Amino acid sequence: MEKEKPRIDKYLWSIRLYKTRSQAAEACDKGRVKLNAVSVKASRLVSTGDIYEVKTEAKKWVIKVIALLHNRVPYMEAILHYEDQTPAEEIERIQFQAAVFHTGKRLSKMGRPTKKNKRDLDDFMGGSGDL
Repeated sequence: MEKEKPRIDKYLWSIRLYKTRSQAAEACDKGRVKLNAVSVKASRLVSTGDIYEVKTEAKKWVIKVIALLHNRVPYMEAILHYEDQTPAEEIERIQFQAAVFHTGKRLSKMGRPTKKNKRDLDDFMGGSGDL
């Protein structure tokens, strides 16, 4: 006997697109999960072969369901249950954003001078560096 089909919110949580099942359900309620360009409810049952558009905070996914999954599993196992069909443009956009993302850390060429910079500046100004 085969297990019954999982709900879309549970499936998205189990393949690790969302950290919690309630986040997956909320995404469905807000129209961030679509099947054939139509928003789906969290209670929709998932079938193999379905292609969903899913918007998460980080990325807009296009996934094809390969196998059903009922429980959350490790990432390496989860990726075997869906096929990522995300367009190349979206992947490039994410990589570009990651490349220009400012982490809040000081860039090496800006901010306070290093000890070497300070010594070089003192030598240039002709001072001893002491106040």
